[in-house]
Amino acid sequence: MRHLEHEILALRQDLIEMWKLVITQVTNAGEAILSFDQELAIKVTLRERKVDAFELKIDNACENILALYQPVAIDLRFVLAVLKINADLERIADFAYGIARTLISHPSLILDAEIISETNLSEMIDQVKMMLSQGLEAFETEKSELASTIFSEDNTVDEINGKAPELIAQYIQYNPDRAFDCLHLIGVYRKMERIGDHCSNIAEEIFFYVDAKILKHSQIDILE
Repeated sequence: MRHLEHEILALRQDLIEMWKLVITQVTNAGEAILSFDQELAIKVTLRERKVDAFELKIDNACENILALYQPVAIDLRFVLAVLKINADLERIADFAYGIARTLISHPSLILDAEIISETNLSEMIDQVKMMLSQGLEAFETEKSELASTIFSEDNTVDEINGKAPELIAQYIQYNPDRAFDCLHLIGVYRKMERIGDHCSNIAEEIFFYVDAKILKHSQIDILE
């Protein structure tokens, strides 16, 4: 096996391991906020350093491959895509960490089942977890068609996030004593929405790697 092939296989495995860790972080952060589980939230914060260590390791590996082997064609696209996916995964983990910190910083935060149901928080969490898992499957199998479904799913996440503030405001009108907790709930929605955005970024990079297609800004009209 060529040295370049060996380095790319090792890089691929490291990214997959990081990806799985980030999925676990998002899953645990979501479960913690839904069940008000302080211990699970603390577990998320403690694993944040492991995600950061993966990010640095993968960045260094990409830099070494580019400098030492000067890859071309699909190998080059792979390394460039991994660099960007790595950054997106780290940001996703940051948002999971932020959700966990919300619960840790406000131990009295307990949300009524009513507001959780009406604002579709559980559905939103399930959606972003699915997007992350689909992205990983698309990357591992090198099937861009699997990644394409992430874009429409991100629209669903955006819709839930867009409707949440009004629904929460209505809830506060009838439950003014819960206003403080509800404000923090809006922050959780925003973080989940940003996770969805990063999943879409990852899907774009999978298209770039597999099909040599650049989708970034493809829906934006160029102003003359």
